[in-house]
Amino acid sequence: MNMSKCCKITVVEAAAGAAQSELVTDILDMSGYEGVMFIALTGDVDNTCDLTLTVKANSANSVSTPTPVTQKATTLFAASASSADSKVLMVDVYRPGLRYVFGSLLRATANAIVGGIIAIQYGAHNQPTTQDATVIASAFGVGVAS
Repeated sequence: MNMSKCCKITVVEAAAGAAQSELVTDILDMSGYEGVMFIALTGDVDNTCDLTLTVKANSANSVSTPTPVTQKATTLFAASASSADSKVLMVDVYRPGLRYVFGSLLRATANAIVGGIIAIQYGAHNQPTTQDATVIASAFGVGVAS
């Protein structure tokens, strides 16, 4: 099985410097896909930082008045946040119910650097998929080189 033929990879949020703010991703059209996984890459995370990655949905191609999807990944750091440095938060939503989805990464209480947010739409009805323009190159190999 070649995963790159049955899923679509998109960079939905660029890297962001240290801050306490919400990052709202680009909107994805789920028409033709069964599910989506959002992956937020952390950088340096300060002590006591509260990170919450939530997926929201909408019937329109808009981030206004969204419907929160019940799945979210929350990590609360009350002590040393060094364990959150260079890690990931991820939320996988299968059959979101509404056509358009986007992610929200809330950085609260203390600063966090974000390396970006990637979305993987999977279960494509039409294969092979065409990768998003944010993917500048891809390759597929069979077997292991010796």
